[in-house]
Amino acid sequence: MDRGPLTERIIETFDDMPEQLQAGARYVLDRPRDVALLSMREQARQAGVQPATMTRLAKRLGMDGYDDVRELYAAAVRDGDLGFASKAGVQVLSQKLKGDKALAADILTSISHQIQQLATPAGLERIVDAARALASARRIYCLGLRSSHSIAWHLHYVLTLVADRSVFIDGIGATGSDALARATNKDVLLVAGVLPYPRLTVELAEYAVAQGIAVVAITDSEVSPLAQIAQHAVIVSTESASFFHAMSPAFAVAEVLGAIIAGRSGDAALASLRHMEGHFAALNTHLKSRNNNRNNKKAS
Repeated sequence: MDRGPLTERIIETFDDMPEQLQAGARYVLDRPRDVALLSMREQARQAGVQPATMTRLAKRLGMDGYDDVRELYAAAVRDGDLGFASKAGVQVLSQKLKGDKALAADILTSISHQIQQLATPAGLERIVDAARALASARRIYCLGLRSSHSIAWHLHYVLTLVADRSVFIDGIGATGSDALARATNKDVLLVAGVLPYPRLTVELAEYAVAQGIAVVAITDSEVSPLAQIAQHAVIVSTESASFFHAMSPAFAVAEVLGAIIAGRSGDAALASLRHMEGHFAALNTHLKSRNNNRNNKKAS
């Protein structure tokens, strides 16, 4: 849910609007990209109001007509101004109207539907193709910055349990890109990135392609800069009723990729897991059980 150019004006005047205008205003708040792309009649239909209501809304917001609203939003799309930096105001209004439980339900329901979409035949084919490319690589380099950091890190962590061929590209001391110095065309770069795409993520992916390194991307659009250069791309939705992206679908993809890669590694993965379990036991890394922990506390 992006922030449109009229968001602040709508929020300021929303409480004083008649019910029908509020319905149209909520649509403009929640669907700014559709405002730029769809006809007024289609927007009115989706908002559940008459087309004349959208015209009245435009005039209420100080515009001559709804075409002016659409042009304003189209310009924001062209200029890349529909970012997520200040979307909290839209969420605050939604919570005020619907309540906290409704917001939580909207977010969880949306995530559920997004993950279900990944399980369609087309979605599964993309995931399996990506997993096979990763499984066949000599070494897997994992890259994810900012909100996508946890996606790449989780896959890297899973891979370290079943093999010794995953490298996480970190940024400590500005040395992250150094990891790619030893990468070859037998390796694969797994890159996770969603709008707004971190510049360094795209630049390192482009560098990998220039070096003959295959790229597998977890990203949010067919036209994202990562999808356009990747050998394999898994497309995830990030739409959310929250002010922030929904990253759960991307995280689910990372979990599935890790599971498929581990399964394809067969006995080697099992041997690696046994070795790691011995290592964890020697260092007493994990609690033996919840009950043991309670008993230890009572004894002390």
